Amino acid sequence: MEPRDLSANSPYVPGRGIEEVARELGLDPDDLVKLSSNENPHGPSPDAVAAVESAASDLDVYPTTSHADLTEKLASTWDVTPEQVWVSPGADGAIDYLHRAMLDPGDEILVPEPGFAYYSMSARYVHGESSTYDLSKAENFEQTAENLLDAYDGERVVYLTSPHNPTGSEFPREELVSLLDSMADHTLVVVDEAYGEYAEQPSAIDLLDDHDNLAVLRTFSKAYGLAGLRIGYGVVPESWADAYARVNTPFAANELACRAALAALDDDDHVEKSVESARWAREYLYENLDAPTWESAGNFVLAEVGDASAVADACQREGVIVRDCSSFGLPECIRISCGTEAQTKRAVETLNRVLTEAKA
Repeated sequence: MEPRDLSANSPYVPGRGIEEVARELGLDPDDLVKLSSNENPHGPSPDAVAAVESAASDLDVYPTTSHADLTEKLASTWDVTPEQVWVSPGADGAIDYLHRAMLDPGDEILVPEPGFAYYSMSARYVHGESSTYDLSKAENFEQTAENLLDAYDGERVVYLTSPHNPTGSEFPREELVSLLDSMADHTLVVVDEAYGEYAEQPSAIDLLDDHDNLAVLRTFSKAYGLAGLRIGYGVVPESWADAYARVNTPFAANELACRAALAALDDDDHVEKSVESARWAREYLYENLDAPTWESAGNFVLAEVGDASAVADACQREGVIVRDCSSFGLPECIRISCGTEAQTKRAVETLNRVLTEAKA
């Protein structure tokens, strides 16, 4: 007995964790700084932590009420109907739901390269296919409608990531409107805004009233600091009212995640602190890192360092974990998540020393 052929799916490669690196190198976990996974260095909102603790005694009950409450809260936040909000286990879950709703076997999606591997993995799970459009380093990873349309061949679903991971580039609003107006009637454009809170550009959600070929993904993993609870959502056209119930995994968004997200939505101060901290860290990296960088609208910065694998390994040995971007097809680049002030300064000091030694 064997599973079906999964060879087309390369395993997702996450940023390395503190415990993993500490065990491998024989280091004290408390001495490590992890800036490889774009997590919130300030942690979750204290209100979210309190909500989890309060809900812990109700784990025997399915999350029917909390799921409905979160849906209503998000609908009110974005001025959409509750039917347009698809709460999911992380934004990844919303990707799965969209593919279940949109793709027949053999249908294709179009995704950015470099980009998030899970778009294609999820499509293949439902026997879909995937093709790519390139974001060129030579063009500073600029995102334009023209570039995407050059690769577009009538795919069923088209993905764009804004801010884009791992480059930090954005898809400008006017370019997005142009793209939406250029798509065939059967094509859905999905805007992944996992890092949207860190950007100054407004969310594409406000374009849904005028475009029924648009869906937007959001997550609580980044600015809200709830990555460990896996909670996110999609916002879709109003005409899709009955599709969610037909594709949703029963009770996939758990009680603790829903309650934490509800509390986090009310803690504006925590999100503001997280966003301002990331913007400070980005500027510090631009100005002080001895390597070329790209401007980013996310909570990370991409830097060109030569041999990314060697540089990342050397930094790890000195207690700073950054992301080798070879798995993104950028073997000369690393991605540095925005840490606290102390973490960011330590990362820059360590990286600059490693880069100097590499040139010696």
